[in-house]
This record gives sequence, structure tokens and C-alpha cells, in this order.
Amino acid sequence: MNVAVRDSTVHPEPIDHLARLNAEQRAAVEHGGGAVAGPLLIIAGAGSGKTNTLAHRVAHLMVKGADPRRILLMTFSRRAASEMTRRVERIAGEVLGDKAAVLSEGLSWAGTFHSVGARLLRDYALEIGLDPAFTIHDREDSADLMNLVRHDLGLSKTESRFPAKGTCLAIYSRAVNAQAELGQVLGAYFPWCIGWADELKSLFAAYVEAKQAQNVLDYDDLLLYWAQMAEEPGIAAHLGGRFDHVLVDEYQDTNRLQASILTALKPDGRGLTVVGDDAQSIYSFRAAEVRNILDFPKLFPAPADVVTLDRNYRSTETILAAANAVIEEAEERFTKNLWTERRSLERPQLVTVREEAEQANYVCEKVLEAREEGIALKQQAVLFRASHHSGPLEIELTRRNIPFVKFGGLKFLDAAHVKDVLAVLRMAENFRDRVAGFRVLQLLPGVGPSSAAQALETMERSLDAAMGLAGFSPPARAAPDWAAFVDLFTGLRQKAAAWPSDLERVRLWYEPHLERMHENAAVRRADLLQLEQIAAGYASRERFLTDLTLDPPDATSDEAGPPYLDEDYLILSTIHSAKGQEWAKVFVLNAVDGCIPSDLAVGEREEIEEERRLLYVAMTRAKDSLHLITPQRFYVHGQASRGDRHVYASRTRFIADHMLDRFERVSWPPPAASGGRAPRPDVRVDLKSRMRGMWR
Repeated sequence: MNVAVRDSTVHPEPIDHLARLNAEQRAAVEHGGGAVAGPLLIIAGAGSGKTNTLAHRVAHLMVKGADPRRILLMTFSRRAASEMTRRVERIAGEVLGDKAAVLSEGLSWAGTFHSVGARLLRDYALEIGLDPAFTIHDREDSADLMNLVRHDLGLSKTESRFPAKGTCLAIYSRAVNAQAELGQVLGAYFPWCIGWADELKSLFAAYVEAKQAQNVLDYDDLLLYWAQMAEEPGIAAHLGGRFDHVLVDEYQDTNRLQASILTALKPDGRGLTVVGDDAQSIYSFRAAEVRNILDFPKLFPAPADVVTLDRNYRSTETILAAANAVIEEAEERFTKNLWTERRSLERPQLVTVREEAEQANYVCEKVLEAREEGIALKQQAVLFRASHHSGPLEIELTRRNIPFVKFGGLKFLDAAHVKDVLAVLRMAENFRDRVAGFRVLQLLPGVGPSSAAQALETMERSLDAAMGLAGFSPPARAAPDWAAFVDLFTGLRQKAAAWPSDLERVRLWYEPHLERMHENAAVRRADLLQLEQIAAGYASRERFLTDLTLDPPDATSDEAGPPYLDEDYLILSTIHSAKGQEWAKVFVLNAVDGCIPSDLAVGEREEIEEERRLLYVAMTRAKDSLHLITPQRFYVHGQASRGDRHVYASRTRFIADHMLDRFERVSWPPPAASGGRAPRPDVRVDLKSRMRGMWR
């Protein structure tokens, strides 16, 4: 007789890894149910959990069985990609346990557009006529090469001043990234250079030839070659077939070149997810195109699904009411009004002061008051449209001994000693890289531009670069150091030591030159040791050079001032640099016409609309308290210390009269608290009449 045995095993309820998401976030994450589905646009308002939603979508795809090696995730910084990967592993781990770590390791195609482009170009180098050993120039190196070509063409000796190397590179870069004709770019953004159109065209042609001869690519090439490669049907099909799912963060910041890459990868939009906020598109000066996100829903044969995240987890309802009122006036946008459950009776303050000095005093007093109430300085930020707007405030903060950090200091790779060491590695990787070669050879005493050029030409003519270098006769002053340099270069070319020990070898060779060239050699040496620690996280020299060039660390000791001894300090930042950040208390300086919008951006309708979005971004950085300050008078930049040229300003046009009920209007200082200053005299005198009377 058969006896049925009842299974008494207790099966735990499956874990819902999406339980913490709101309804809209969950709809975005579950789009397609884990299968390859049609295009998806996630409109993610400020503070709406955009990063969390995108990470959950990637994790959900993996939980549903997607191959992580066939997921392409593109962000706008390497740090963002790393943070996203960590979140994906944590979320997937709730369901998959230990398997999540293994699967997350397979999420190898997570990075910036430029870093992904560099990897793909090496993969397809032979198919597109590239030497896979190419090196990548950062912006400064690209400008230096542009200058060399400019000089070779005789453009540095023109009767009227030809545009500087940085301007030439900016023109070239915008034309490439915006996919625009040179004349159109000059007319719209560089009108003072229109007379040089023919010469610039010749310069850019020669610049491209120089890059190809030296086997180097610049930032723009990483996208341009990728886009051109994707126009070849055979390569495009193979490229698109490598990835089932393509997800892009901050889509409102993409340029036309990046948008064309995505449509080439996924021409029907299947498997494509983009996340962004048209209201935070503020980077047109980098050729970012807001139309990319506005036009996305109609870009593919089947319209894209659109999910809007409008619940804000950052700001209070009163701050959002004011910010919504500002952005509602935009001429074209995806309709969304941010809302929150964070109640507050404190409206954003619209503060009127007489001049910039009082604006600085107001900020200092309010910052110190908040600190006494328990709000750390690091939880407070002062934002401004242009870097020089903070000048008077910096003076007052220094006078009052209030520590502060201003965003936008010297970048790590801009430090001379770091560039020297990286140039040695780049020269070993690609000896035809003349910018790197010139820099390295001139580190040796007695070697100038002429002898450096002769040495590089000898290397290029030789069957072996190291043998050519060894056979070169250096200037007499360089002779004592020559053998050690040849030995270093030969070892690096042969990759005699395992990575990253060859970086240590470069540092040890470089240290005597560091001592000779710089007074603060000990401090700079610490940067080089830090560079070695960074290098340990990379599998190869090639990957290290590529990633470090495309997404460098921020901090360095070179000319960046002494380290901050205070554990707490106030944040000063341009609005552009503040995007993606948040603080408990935010002050916005110079909320007046001429500053917001900038007087340089009051021509085209598109420029005005971007300035409106810039104010919106500034306002939505605040969590609890927002102060917009409107000085009635401020000095013309650069005049405050040398004269009294000033202008009178009115409140920014983006805060119209019908919005004023969303703000608390304040005049500062109040009459009863003038800080010990004498009250203004209550008199009216017609001095003009008196002056006329003197001559009657």
C-alpha cells in the first residue's frame, strides 16, 4: 500500500527586492518583466531616487536571468559607474545571495561613454584601421598638440592674433560633438573667430593627420570613431548584438554624437533604457543637447514608454512649490510637478540686500546661526552662476575665520609631477606620442625642444625604438643621465616587470629630477605614492592610462593650497558643479538679471531656457532651507578693488510677480539690527539743482 508522505519543509516566502520602491519606480524597474523590451524613458525629477531606480532595474534584470556580460551601463563618471555596480550587487544579493557577487563581477561593461568607447575601439581596431596600442590625450595634451600643429602651419605668426590653442580645441570639439558645420559653430559660439574659418579648417585637418601619425586619440575621437564605426552595417550589427540591454544615466547631458551612437546600437530601441530630467539640462557649453531627451519618445518605430518619477525625497514641500513655479514657465518640457511628504511651514526666502558686501555679511551670519543650531558647515552650501561671483564672500569668510572649500580646484592630472610620470608610461606604451615624448625628454638636464625632436625622429626611423634611443647622441649636459633613461625606457617597452611595479620604477627614476625641479618635492612625492596605490587597482598599464585620463581623481597637493585642518567647512560651488549634490541649507548668490540669467546668455531662446533650468537646479539642491539673495547693486567683475564701477540690478526674471506668494520676502539687514552701523539719514537733497546754481 502506498502511503503519501506530506512534505513538512517550511519554504520561506520569496524576498521582494522591490518592496522599498514607490509605484512609479517599480513600474520603471519592471518594464518588460526582465525580457528584452521596447525603449523606455524614465523622466526622473530632482531628488526622486533616479540612481536607486536605475540600480534596481539592472539588479532586476540579473535576478530575472539576464546575462550581466551582455548589459551595457553608461554613466557620466567612473565613480558613478562603480557606485551603481555596488548597489546592484547589494540589491541582487537580497534574492541571489552569494551568487550576486559573481554576477556583479560579470557586469564588466559599466562605465562612461568615453571609457566604453576606448574599450570597443581597441576591440575593433584591426577592422577600422587603428593600431590597438593607441594612447589617449587629455584636454591639455590635445591643446599642446594643436599648438604644435598651429606653429608648424605658421598660424602663430599671423599679423592679427590667431585664436589661442585652447580656443582652437574648443571650436574643434564643439563641431565634432554637436555634429555641426564649422561655420555654424563659429557663428553661434565663437563669432570673433569667423574671419579665420579657412585657416581653422586647415588647422583641424592637420591636427587630425598629426594624431593619426602619432597613434593618439583625443577625448572626442573616442566618440567620433565609435559613431563612425557604428555607421558600418556589419560592425553595427555585431556591436548591437553584443548587448541585450543598454542603460544610460543622465541622458539629458548627452550630445548629438552620443545619441547617434545609441540609435546605431539599438535602431529599433529594443533593450534601451535612458534616465534623465529635461529640467536639469544645463551643459550646452559642453555641446549637450536637450532635444535628445525631448525627442526620445518619437525616435523609434514603436514609441518609447515613458515613466515619470515625480515624488521627491529630498526637499520640503515649500521649496518644491517654489521650484515647480519656476520650471512651469519653461516653453517646452515633460510635464511633472515634484511632490513630497516632507511638510514645512518655512518658505524659501527671497532676500534683498543693498550690495555684494551685505550679501556676504548675510551669508556669514546665517551660516553661523545655523551652525549654532546644530547644522554642520558641510551641510550648508553657497551656490553661484559664475566662479567670480563668490569673491566678496570669500574675503568675508576669511576675515571671520570661517573655513570653506570651493569646488573646482586643480585636477589631479593637471599637476606637473603627475603629468611627468604618466608621460613616461605613455611614451613607453606609444613612442610615437610626440606630446608625451617631448615632455619626458625635456625632463633631462640639457635637453630642449630641438634635441628632443631629434631624439624622437631617431626613434621613429629605427627598427626598434629603444635601440634608436640608445644610439642617439644626447647634448653634453644630458649625457650623465642618458644611460639610466634608456635603461628605464627599454625595460618599460619590454614590460620586464609585472604591473604595477613598473610605475614604481618610473617614480624611482623620476625622484632625482623631482628634487631638482621642485622645492616642495616631499609633498609631490606623496602624490606619486598615491598614484601607485591607484595603479594597484588596475589589471594593466593600458587600462590604467586609459581610465585615469578619462576620469581622473580630483585632489592633488600641487598648487592646491595647504590641506584643510578643519573637520568642518562651508561648501562654495558653481551651480554647474553642484548638480547631483544636496545640502540641508542652500544660499544662492546674485539671483538677479545679469547673473541669473547671465548677461552673456540673453540672446537666443534656448540660452534663456537653459538659464531657467540652471536656477531650478540650484533651488532643488536644498533639503530644508533655501535663500535666494538679490543685491540691488554689485560691482562689475574685477572693479571692486580698483574702482567703483557698478550696476543696479532687478530680481531675476525667472521669479515673476505671480510666484512671489511661494517665497518669504526679506530685506537685510533689518532696521533694528544694523550691526552697529549708523542709520541712513532721512533727508532728500537735490544736489543736481545746487550744482547748476553754482554757474548762474
